[in-house]
Amino acid sequence: MSQAEIGIIGGSGLYSLPGIERVREVRLSTPFGKPSDAYVLGTFEGRKVAFLARHGRGHVILPSELNFRANIYGFKKLGVERIISVSAVGSLREDYRPMDMALPTQFVDRTRQRVSTFFGGGLVAHISFDTPVCPTVVSVLENATMQTGVPCHRGGNYVCIEGPAFSTQAESHLYRSWNMDLIGMTSLPEAKLAREAEICYAVLAMVTDYDCWHSEHAAVTVNQVIEYLTKNVEHSKRIVAAAVSSMPRERNCPCHSALAHAILTDHKKVSAAAKRKLALLVGKYLT
Repeated sequence: MSQAEIGIIGGSGLYSLPGIERVREVRLSTPFGKPSDAYVLGTFEGRKVAFLARHGRGHVILPSELNFRANIYGFKKLGVERIISVSAVGSLREDYRPMDMALPTQFVDRTRQRVSTFFGGGLVAHISFDTPVCPTVVSVLENATMQTGVPCHRGGNYVCIEGPAFSTQAESHLYRSWNMDLIGMTSLPEAKLAREAEICYAVLAMVTDYDCWHSEHAAVTVNQVIEYLTKNVEHSKRIVAAAVSSMPRERNCPCHSALAHAILTDHKKVSAAAKRKLALLVGKYLT
């Protein structure tokens, strides 16, 4: 039986989710190692949820150190079908102001050290990723944000950088010339892995700064980010609560069958070890 239906990833500043009832913590092992922290399970707004602090409680894990595969696999193991990922981002547009929320729908990968696939080792799959986030979850988040009265921007391009340093001015201006709208360090690997795991995924992006391209915001500092994060996190908690309570129970999007036509390896050539390792993801396809 599924232990949770909706997963919530708490990014910078969001290390817990007040309001969860009948709470219990679960530490999971996965074929890919340990997740960032224990999953906090319980009932939230009448739904079974699993919350995970992306960087660990106390913020102890760098973006490049995150075990994205273990985190997403853990949600799958718990039975999660949809993930709301709350993430702090910088703005590359004048009209995406600090304290605003954004719901990016496209990504560009500028990372160098991330492992963002479950596959390999003799089992090859190529997911379709033209629409990297779930439109249903995005719509639910948009409606939830509107209910709170927080300015929200649906759509836009999120460039995912390696970090942990913030951008140089040259990089910031380059990304703006590419028509990027938001900049962050974590969401893209999550989106790819969630799609491979056939979990619906969308990002609630909390705008904390103007990166370093803006003439009045020449440098990004942790103190500046924290100042806006503190305020944004309070908004995000209300938005997540409204989104969870209104999330459809049925899934009619293509996310739930993303692997149906993605596996390229001849099924007869897949080793028993690979089948065991990825049985949770591909068992229904490899008969």
